Amino acid sequence: MDFMPFFQKYNLNIKNKNLMTTAFTHSSYAHEHHIKSYERLEFLGDAVLELITSEYFYLNTNYKEGDMSKIRASFVCEAALATYAKEIGLDQYILLGNGQINNDTIIADVFESVLGAIYLECGFDIAKKYVDKIILPYIKKGTHFFDDYKSLLQELVQTDKKSLTYELIKEEGPSHDKKFTMSVIIDGIVYGTGCGKSKKEAEQKAAYDAYQKRAK
Repeated sequence: MDFMPFFQKYNLNIKNKNLMTTAFTHSSYAHEHHIKSYERLEFLGDAVLELITSEYFYLNTNYKEGDMSKIRASFVCEAALATYAKEIGLDQYILLGNGQINNDTIIADVFESVLGAIYLECGFDIAKKYVDKIILPYIKKGTHFFDDYKSLLQELVQTDKKSLTYELIKEEGPSHDKKFTMSVIIDGIVYGTGCGKSKKEAEQKAAYDAYQKRAK
């Protein structure tokens, strides 16, 4: 697959085409073709994205540390990254193995892995310009990507005076690329489940699932 038109659109001088192929290669495709997957690049891209967005909120707001963390999280969560990736067309290039269905988790991962590859090829300043061009319009519009559904669910449950707990259902993947599945239990009944790269993210998704059901 020819990825170069995408990078030319953003004036990115990419010489290492193999690196870019890796950035788009899901583990299912990598296993079938005995090549590298995007997992290590995703790890790097995640760190680069965190630095770029942290710098932006530090320089352009007067928020306290906790508030900066919350607003940054809303613009680098899975839903946000998948939205960015779809808008710029990254999802069209993802290499998947037979039977693997594309989803927002994979699309969000690829947004980070491609950023990691751009950083390696072009350096931090170019990677920052790339991210700014894509994400800043969403920040300036105040686009809403994320709610604290754990708090919302807690408030909803408290009105009924019911107990609420979270339980780890499954933990899988290597140490640098963990995936957690959590369930939320209300009065002994499982009301929702969610998956994420951290237990907190999985809990939020489980809470969202339960909140949607409880709020109906």
